[in-house]
Amino acid sequence: MDEADLPQLYLITPPEFDLSAFPQQLNKVLDAADIACIRLSLATRDEDRILRAADAVREVAHAHDIALVLDTHIGLAQRLGLDGVHLTDGARTVRHARKELGPDAIVGASCGASRHDGMNACEAGADYVTFGPVAGEALGDGTLADFELFEWWSQMIEVPCVAEGGLSDALITSLTPVTDFFGIGEEIWSQDDPAQAIARLAAAMAQTKG
Repeated sequence: MDEADLPQLYLITPPEFDLSAFPQQLNKVLDAADIACIRLSLATRDEDRILRAADAVREVAHAHDIALVLDTHIGLAQRLGLDGVHLTDGARTVRHARKELGPDAIVGASCGASRHDGMNACEAGADYVTFGPVAGEALGDGTLADFELFEWWSQMIEVPCVAEGGLSDALITSLTPVTDFFGIGEEIWSQDDPAQAIARLAAAMAQTKG
């Protein structure tokens, strides 16, 4: 594949991180690979913690001219003036998010391994959908998002899709022809050198033969 045809990288933050150290670590990751979008995906429900984390991450993201979306919290995304929101409940709140945030905001939706949920999210106004996990411990009903789902989506649907969850070098190489983005999170944050890890995963895409 030509480099211009390769999927883009979509970075997912760790569920928790040290506000004093993470911005510097994030900066190194953004220097190591081209990132299209960052998703702030925190485990906490504490608004103050989310606000402070969003401020810290936004400063780094915007210095690199990269969009930042926030998991779930439509109101906070609006309050913080972020680029959009990522919804974790499939298509259910996409229409509401679009109404609240307006036509220019980014609205994405996690759709597990369900093409039906994905299509509903698109119809409701989502800019992209994510499918996953692609490997490892399955969520919900135990279904993984397989190659056939991405292949079908790439042939039938114009709205971009993101492959995420359990990605390896081999899976990235395999899915490169049939996905628009790779959602990279724990795959790099669990490593000693996240910047080196994301550079390696980015290189795996280039192994795909056109």
